[in-house]
Order: sequence, then structure tokens, then C-alpha cells
Amino acid sequence: MTEHDKMLMLKKMCHADGFIAALDQSGGSTPKALRLYGIKDDAYEVGEKSMYDCIHKMRARIMTSPKFNGDRILGAILFADTMNREVEGLPTAEYLWKKKNVVPILKVDKGLEAEKDGVQLMKPIPNLDTMCDAALANGVLATKMRSVINQADLSGIKQIVEQQFDFGKQIMAKGLVPILEPEVSIKSPEKQEIEAMLRAELMENLKLLRDDQKIMFKLTLPTVDDLYEQLVTHPNVVRVVALSGGYTRAEADALLARQHGVVASFSRALTEGLRDDMTEYAFDTLLDTSIGEIFAASKASGVKKELHAHK
Repeated sequence: MTEHDKMLMLKKMCHADGFIAALDQSGGSTPKALRLYGIKDDAYEVGEKSMYDCIHKMRARIMTSPKFNGDRILGAILFADTMNREVEGLPTAEYLWKKKNVVPILKVDKGLEAEKDGVQLMKPIPNLDTMCDAALANGVLATKMRSVINQADLSGIKQIVEQQFDFGKQIMAKGLVPILEPEVSIKSPEKQEIEAMLRAELMENLKLLRDDQKIMFKLTLPTVDDLYEQLVTHPNVVRVVALSGGYTRAEADALLARQHGVVASFSRALTEGLRDDMTEYAFDTLLDTSIGEIFAASKASGVKKELHAHK
């Protein structure tokens, strides 16, 4: 990736209308994604390769659809297996940027630890530097990593935020933009309290960054509207995006439209209703509707007007 491409990607991610398509289901979530797509477990052979062949075919169908392009989509989050494959004869990340004007993003986490102190930290990422090197070589701008908060335990929330920022600093040192995703479970009866505690910890950790260190946040749609306004306008933050987190697309769109400056980064809500046995017309029509609704909700929430380092 040239410095010019990086500048264009960063400008698009910061200023353009649109949302991020999360196409990064990994080993644990892939079978469920395939079932929702209409592919049963017995339709592919036992083993990761056959399963990933199926999910890549699904993702490639989405990415190659004429309805999937940079007019409404800012970026796409990829699982490493997807990044290492090709779409229409090009490496996936190159295809996204060169053919679709969509910024490629790489999921780098290795899954979750067992719950402790009300949270699930990320498992260690011993090869993070190597993954970052591969991402750069493939023309990827940013990375994403997810952990989960289930209870309003301040000790656990502090651990979650510290781990996210520690990995984030390692990623920034490699020249990539980290997307920190400390997801708050929408099933938690303490969701509103958790979100207030999380915001406070995120703001405290942002104070420790240098002016040239730029990050993004991917956060659960909050119970209190505009809870993350301070993050949206913070000079170190490129963008705040929201995950659908188990809400239906209609619910997620309605909540998102009330969060000013926040845009979507939806996975299941984006692919809701898409099926393997659909005709191309039916597939493209439904995908167009999904993209249109999510784009409208993201645009209604408002685009961040200024990022000091990229004026």
C-alpha cells in the first residue's frame, strides 16, 4: 500500500458517508453464519478448510455484488483466511480497495478467554506483529479485535480497556489503525451502568495517547443516546462505529440513527435474510435493501465533521 492509498483510505474512513461491513466470522461463528445463509453443517466436510471454502464463497458473493461498493460502504472487516484468498483473481484486500473503493480491515484477535470479573478478555495474540506485517503487505488500513463485558464490575472493565489499548499501541507502532471493540452484552441487566463505566475508562486511556496516535472504537449501541459523543469528537479518534450485537437490523438501524456521529459496523444485521439458494436478482435486491437501510441510519446519525490531523 502506498502512502497515497493510506491517505485516501484514512480520509474516507474519517469523513465519508457510509458504514463498515463486518465480514469477519471466524472459526467459532462461521457454522452459525452458514446455517443462517441456508448451508447446513452436513453440507461441507469436517475440517476448517471445507468450512472456510463455503464461507469465502458467501463473502465473495456479497463483495462482488454490484450493490456492494464504496458509495455506501466505508470498509469491510475480514478474517485472516479471507484476506489470504482471492476474489475474481485478485487478493481480497486489493479487490476491495481497487475494484470497490472499500477500505480493507483485518480481524486480529484469537477469540475470548473464559469469563472472569464479569468480562471476557481476549486470548493472547502471540503473532500480532506478524499479522500486522501481513496486513500491511496486503494493503490493509486497520485492524479489529473484540472482547466482551457482561457485568458492571469496574475491575473487569479496567482490564478490558487496558488490554484493548495495549494491543492497540502495538498495532499503531506497526503503522495500522486499531479498532478497539470492548462489546457490552445487550443481554446484561446492567447494560446502562456498564456503558457509563466503559466510557469513563476509554476517556481516561485516550488521555495517554500522543497526538499522532489514531484509533477507532467499535461499540455496542448504547442505552443512553449520544453517550459516546465525547469519543466521536476526540482528536485521537478516527471514527466511532456501532455493532448490532444481536439486535435485528430494524432495531439496530433505529438505535443507530439516534447516535450522532456514530456509523454502523454490522455483521449479522447486514446479511439478515440472504440465502445460498437465492437467484442473483433476489440476492442483490435484498442486499441492496439491507445496505440502503444501514446506510440511511448511519447517515442520519451524522458524519464526524473534523479530525484535527486530517483537515
